[in-house]
Amino acid sequence: MSQYIVLIYEDQARYATMSPEEWGALIDAHNTFRNQISELGGALTGGEALASVTTAKTIKGRGMVTDGPFVESEEAFGGYYSFEARDLDHAVEIAKLCPAPFGGVEVRPLVDPSTNPF
Repeated sequence: MSQYIVLIYEDQARYATMSPEEWGALIDAHNTFRNQISELGGALTGGEALASVTTAKTIKGRGMVTDGPFVESEEAFGGYYSFEARDLDHAVEIAKLCPAPFGGVEVRPLVDPSTNPF
């Protein structure tokens, strides 16, 4: 099995208006997704939510630090899951189930450092 990562990009401002019930339903959806990975024959290896982009610092070039994320966009990187899957098609099948109600997800293979992927 190969390693993959699902990157979750969403409009984080939308979370500020969620009711406690909506927040609970979203957490339930993520718990369901975690279970679905193994049900589909994959294996969860990690995952976390990130703090708001308002807490981000970007470091460029020779150490210049700025507030906020590197790219200005309505959607921001908000969390990830890493998992094992048979191949990229299998990883895409799993990633399609990842909750991202205010945006979308990206799935990518992780690099095996013993080979040059480029």
